[in-house]
Amino acid sequence: MSELTTLARPYAKAVFEAAQAAGNLAGWSDQLGFMAAVAHDPAMRVYLDNPRLTRESAAQTFISVCEGHIDGQGKNLVRMLADNGRIGLLPEIAALFEVMRAGAEGKVEAKVVSARPVADEQKAEIAAALRKRLGRDVELVCEIDENLIGGAVIRAGDLVIDGSMRGRLERLAASLSR
Repeated sequence: MSELTTLARPYAKAVFEAAQAAGNLAGWSDQLGFMAAVAHDPAMRVYLDNPRLTRESAAQTFISVCEGHIDGQGKNLVRMLADNGRIGLLPEIAALFEVMRAGAEGKVEAKVVSARPVADEQKAEIAAALRKRLGRDVELVCEIDENLIGGAVIRAGDLVIDGSMRGRLERLAASLSR
């Protein structure tokens, strides 16, 4: 997965810079989201993986499927990705673009994985604490993982706070084994 991120990062950065210069982050976000969904479709993946398919045909077919959802610059991106055999990177490019967009807009998505549902007041407290620590607006996404036993793990960008019982037990086991 990190290899895909490494390959996709220059494309995402170039698209982000062009979108930011044009003041069209939302438009590009929509286009990339649609292209990523098309590239992720199982039937499209089978089609694009056909070794007999020329890169030009791949680009034309992809563009025709996306017709009405992408503009001229989006079509140029598809052609460039096809020329380099990289259309399959579109989901990763879209994800990286969204991270860059959120950063530029002063937002960060924080993922809260907990053993039990998080109450609304707890969500507000977590968001306020993260907002203070990171200096950005925080959007919380909550998930439940009963394997944590108790507590929660919070991920916001590079920040990871592991307050789960499973994490505590693992740290205890590691310190006892030394």
